[in-house]
Amino acid sequence: MCRTNARKFDAAYSFGAYDGVLKQLIHLLKYDRIRTLAGPLADRLVSTCPLDQRFDAIVPMPLHWFRHWRRGYNQAALLAKELGRRRGFPMLRGVRRSRATPPQAGLSGARRRANVSGAFQPLRGRPLQGMRVLLVDDVFTTGATASACAGALKQAGASYVAVLTLARADRRFQSPSSYPGVELAIAGGA
Repeated sequence: MCRTNARKFDAAYSFGAYDGVLKQLIHLLKYDRIRTLAGPLADRLVSTCPLDQRFDAIVPMPLHWFRHWRRGYNQAALLAKELGRRRGFPMLRGVRRSRATPPQAGLSGARRRANVSGAFQPLRGRPLQGMRVLLVDDVFTTGATASACAGALKQAGASYVAVLTLARADRRFQSPSSYPGVELAIAGGA
């Protein structure tokens, strides 16, 4: 995706690799409904959030309404709320997931991009004009979902969108230079 300049976000930051204990903790939060992990995991996001960047708002990666209803919560919103509280950024819901998409796991990069194409829409009455937005999610794989959502945020007027995730799962993980302009922060021995 990045090689063809298809990404719509301006920077991306991740706490660590999507494996081991970090992967287990994300799964406990996301699938086993252990919401109390949002606080400790948000600590990892705080340590990874770039201190030299100014953000006007945090936006959690939205879930489609049906998946949100079925799970009972949005794990990205829990993380974003904690991060916002600790860093003093307001949390906004600048976009919505307008259509349900199958899970991205197991799809190639091209199929991931096609899967989320047009899946996000800017919310009406939520002006992001000129704002620098921090988009928060749990896992960054190919960046297809982040890029699609960042595109909708920019349609809503955001001037800059950075992506912040707990983990990065990618076959090119050992080579962050294959993502020009995208930084990878590894902290805490993850």
